[in-house]
Amino acid sequence: MTHARETAVYTHGHHESVLRSHSWRTAANSAAYLLDELRPGLDVLDIGCGPGTITADLAALVGPGGRVTGVDAAEDVLAKARATADGRGLENVEFAVADVHALDFPDDSFDVVHAHQVLQHVGDPVRALREMRRVCRPGGVVAARDSDYGAFTWYPELPVLDGWQELYRRVARANGGEPDAGRRLFAWAREAGFTDVTASAAAWCFAAPDERAWWSGLWADRTVASSYAGLAVEGGHTTRAALEEIAAGWRAWGEREDAWFMVPHGEILCRVP
Repeated sequence: MTHARETAVYTHGHHESVLRSHSWRTAANSAAYLLDELRPGLDVLDIGCGPGTITADLAALVGPGGRVTGVDAAEDVLAKARATADGRGLENVEFAVADVHALDFPDDSFDVVHAHQVLQHVGDPVRALREMRRVCRPGGVVAARDSDYGAFTWYPELPVLDGWQELYRRVARANGGEPDAGRRLFAWAREAGFTDVTASAAAWCFAAPDERAWWSGLWADRTVASSYAGLAVEGGHTTRAALEEIAAGWRAWGEREDAWFMVPHGEILCRVP
C-alpha cells in the first residue's frame, strides 16, 4: 500500500517565480480570519511555511511569551524562512522539515495549528487535518486556508487563460492534489472529526497596474520555468510550445488596462474540545 505522503507531488516547486508569490504573503493578506485567535503567549505550528513571511508575522503577534514553529516538506526553502525571521530580529521562531501526514510532535503540543495553501497539495487532506488536530491542545484551533482554482475568475475572458486553468487543474490532480480545495475544506474538516467548525471565504484581487504586472509576470514565468512546467510536459498533459503560448497569453492579459483577476479562498477555523 502506498503511504499517503507519497501520493502527491508539490506541483509548483520552489522556482523564483513561485517564491515571488509566496514571499508576498502576509498574515494580513493571507490569514486575516485567524488573527482574532492570536495573542501573546500562544504556541503556534505553521505548516507549509515556505519562505516564512506569514510565519514571521505570526511570531510577532504571539510574542512575548509565545513561540512559532514553521515546518515545510522542502529543506531548501527553510533557509529563506530562517533569513526572513532573522531579518526581522525574531527570536521566538524556529523551522524544521516535516510531513503534515505524520508530524514529529507529541500530542497537544500547540495552541494554534495553521496551514496556508497546503491541503490542496497533499495526498490525504483528511488525514492531514486529523494529524493537525492531534498536535493541537484542547481549547486550541486548527486553521486552514486554500484557494479554489476552479473558481478563479478574470477579465478580459481570454481563451488562452481558460486553457491555462483547465491544464493546471489536470496537472495538479495527476500529481495527487486537489486544486479546488477551497470549496472542500469544510467537508474535509467534518470528515476529520471536527464538530465545531467556522467556515468562511475571502479573496485576493489583482487589478491595479502594478498588481496586474506582478500577477501576470509570475504566472507567465511559472508556466514555462517552474516545476509545474516540467510536470505538465513530462506527464503528457501539454507541450513546451503550448506552455509558451499560455505564458504569452498571461503577459497579454497583464498589459490590458482593464484587466482584473480574483483568487477565491475557502477558510476553516476548527476548535478542538
